[in-house]
Amino acid sequence: MAKSGKHAVLNMFLLSMPGLPHVDEAREQLLPFLRAQPGVKIVASGWPENDRFSWEKADLVVVLGGDGAILRVCRQMGETQRPILGVNLGRLGFLADLAPDQFCSCFPQILKGEYRIVQHLMYSCQLKRKGERHPKLIGLNEAAVLSGGALRMIDVELAIDGELVTTYSGDGVLISTPVGSTGHGLSAGGPILRQDLQAFVITPICPHSLSMRPVVDSADRVYSFHLANIPEGTTLVLDGQVKIPLLPDDEVEVRRAPVEFLMAKVSGHSYYGTLHRKLNWGGQPNYQVRRKTDR
Repeated sequence: MAKSGKHAVLNMFLLSMPGLPHVDEAREQLLPFLRAQPGVKIVASGWPENDRFSWEKADLVVVLGGDGAILRVCRQMGETQRPILGVNLGRLGFLADLAPDQFCSCFPQILKGEYRIVQHLMYSCQLKRKGERHPKLIGLNEAAVLSGGALRMIDVELAIDGELVTTYSGDGVLISTPVGSTGHGLSAGGPILRQDLQAFVITPICPHSLSMRPVVDSADRVYSFHLANIPEGTTLVLDGQVKIPLLPDDEVEVRRAPVEFLMAKVSGHSYYGTLHRKLNWGGQPNYQVRRKTDR
């Protein structure tokens, strides 16, 4: 974690997915506000899939939308990661946790450089097929091997640093970063990892064995998933967005990416505070309920 430091001029990218009316409306409202701020330069605006951006020119990348938009942007950045600040126009928003009005109200402290840059683990995923290695892809949340349209149980053999660990039989298996532990992994019954941990969590999906449980291990290891005999429709899915059909005898290799995700955080927004809000951890403790009942 590091402080951002004040910039003489804050070079900003303002990114939003096109074709979403509520996001387009928020962008049109924020643009005049940002352009009126002294010391701010909007270097690029739009969406990286439609334009070629020179990411190294950005001091701060503001993404309007939900966590899915942030996942797409950091994947587009590739190995040129820049600090991202998310403005939440989606649903849960674990990464994009600032509402538009909160973003405007805290913008003076952003201009002063009074925000933190938090570094988070990303993964590198590579498909190996018939002795050939496909290009490496990086992601932030998780890589998942899913039976998908096959509608059949699949067997996925896991090896860590070349050592055979187990074979998962079920609907699939996924490997998540700590950031991704509140995504697909959470819905599959995996644990929540604090986002700054240097670890991966492997979670079986609907395993056909009660003894199969999520496994947490170091981010410095190499994780290999071998698919000896899989039905048509089995798919490798990265961050819920990139889908690659798999064939029998394919191998998926996951390891730490050479870069880290850089998240800009303003004061007053903590990780557990976000979990408390987004997961509705607001209920009263049982002992308080019992006291009221006893009365």
